[in-house]
Amino acid sequence: MAEGYLRRLTRRLTEDPEQRDAEKLSDESVTTGAQRAIDCERGQEVTMVGTLRCVETNARGCAGGVRAELFDGTDTVTLVWLGQRRIPGIDSGRTLRVRGRVGRLDTGGKAIYNPHYEIQQ
Repeated sequence: MAEGYLRRLTRRLTEDPEQRDAEKLSDESVTTGAQRAIDCERGQEVTMVGTLRCVETNARGCAGGVRAELFDGTDTVTLVWLGQRRIPGIDSGRTLRVRGRVGRLDTGGKAIYNPHYEIQQ
């Protein structure tokens, strides 16, 4: 029993905190029934859960909209709300559940334009 505790403690102290957070996010996505970003392909209607890494308002190439990076522990998807200056509650570090169709950015990354979203507690 004590050996198992010691092993877990050593693992927690030596592993990369970012990797631990990514694993936690990925597990949370699966338990909520959401798709993992890494498994999503262009044209799919998806539901994802993740944390906003960064939020840009009036982002360049976004026609004066809001752009945010959603990270679910497996991959990043860019959320784009066209024609918005600011969206209350859409802030870095916030956890969201989003729904929409996966598209592509000019840079080749995954994107969801004008997604439906719910702010998670």
